[in-house]
Amino acid sequence: MKVKENLTLIGISMLFVCGLTACDKPGPAETAGKKIDQTAGEASKRIGEAADEIGKKLGKQGEKASVTIDDAEITTKVKAGIFAEPGLKTLQIGVDTIKGVVTLSGSVDSSPSSDRAKALAGAVAGVKEVKNLLVTK
Repeated sequence: MKVKENLTLIGISMLFVCGLTACDKPGPAETAGKKIDQTAGEASKRIGEAADEIGKKLGKQGEKASVTIDDAEITTKVKAGIFAEPGLKTLQIGVDTIKGVVTLSGSVDSSPSSDRAKALAGAVAGVKEVKNLLVTK
């Protein structure tokens, strides 16, 4: 949480500057103390709000990155499975994955080849659904 530490350091610096400014002004010490307390409260509130907002944004970005990595990994594993299959590796089969849904496209030489490609894709961990758009030549 380096961001939170930096925001805290900024807040403390602001309090210090405000304190020095308040000390230079003529007037009773109580007024200066109240202003420092008020400024410290406002700064603390703003720092807390900023830290919360940054935390939310980082959490959302982390979730997006996780989905992207998982989809890329699924696509790679499905392609490897198809390439390792003797009857399928010479065929033009495209693989695309979005949120765990694998779409197979391209052409195959027979219906059993299409079924085998779909079965291989469905066997990969993380696959939620397989959309088989393969066309038989």
